[in-house]
Order: sequence, then C-alpha cells, then structure tokens
Amino acid sequence: MADFSHFNEEGRARMVDVGDKAVTKRTAVAAGRVLVNEECFGLIKSGGLKKGDVLGTAQIAGIMGAKKTSEVIPMCHPIMINGVNITFNLNEADLAVEICGEVKCSGVTGVEMEALTAVSIAALTVYDMCKAVQKDMVIDQIHLVSKSGGKSGDFVWKK
Repeated sequence: MADFSHFNEEGRARMVDVGDKAVTKRTAVAAGRVLVNEECFGLIKSGGLKKGDVLGTAQIAGIMGAKKTSEVIPMCHPIMINGVNITFNLNEADLAVEICGEVKCSGVTGVEMEALTAVSIAALTVYDMCKAVQKDMVIDQIHLVSKSGGKSGDFVWKK
C-alpha cells in the first residue's frame, strides 16, 4: 500500500497530513462533455428550454461543485480556492456540450479534484436541465487536462 497515500499501515483509508508541505500556486484544468440529440442541442443553443439558461445554470453549478469538493470526496482537504472558471463549447458536429473547468489556489494540496468535480457537476446540471427533452444523453470523457504546482510537478494529458 506504500504507493497509495490515502491508506495507512493497516490498509485503511486515511486523510493525508499535508501540514509540512510548502504553499505553492496550483492550477488544474479538467474537461468533459455531454452528448445530446439534435433537438436538445438546438434548444440549448437557442436558449429555448423551459427550465431556462442551461449553460448559465451549469456554470454556476460547476463553480459551486468545485467549492464543495471536500464535502463529497471523502479524503479531499477543504482548500481556499483562488478562482474557478467554467467554459463551454457547443460542438455541433458531435452534438456535444463540451465543458472545461479551471481551478486555482495557493496552498499545500492540489486542485485536481476540484476541477474534475466542477466539470462533473456542470455536466450533471446540463443533464438535469435537459432531461424533459431527452433522457438518453451521455456524459463522457471527464478527465484531467493539466495541473501545475506542488511537489509532483506539472502534468499535461496526452491523447
């Protein structure tokens, strides 16, 4: 279990002690998408859904998700987030709502989970806003795109 920091000597879950780590600037970017049908895509694009502004609501939900990450992921530390940015791309060729989430902090632990949670919650919100029109949407490709800062250094996802 030595390779997994979230397990103690007995193999049980633990929250890692980050008290001796240096404060560094940390950034993480995550991405994902929601696949929809042509009708749903058109309604998202035109703002014609009865529940309201799909992307605006998903953007706020994604930011809230980043802020609440430590409340839903058991071993995540509560951190002081410096900023969260959620952006969307409406990919007409793939009938996809592409979501990108960037989270920044100055701290002793990274923000990868916050970025991944932001994208996941934004995607779930798109689903929730659109489910009256389409129930067979697919949420996929949620992944870490990049991270910087901290002892483990930088990471960039390679396709």
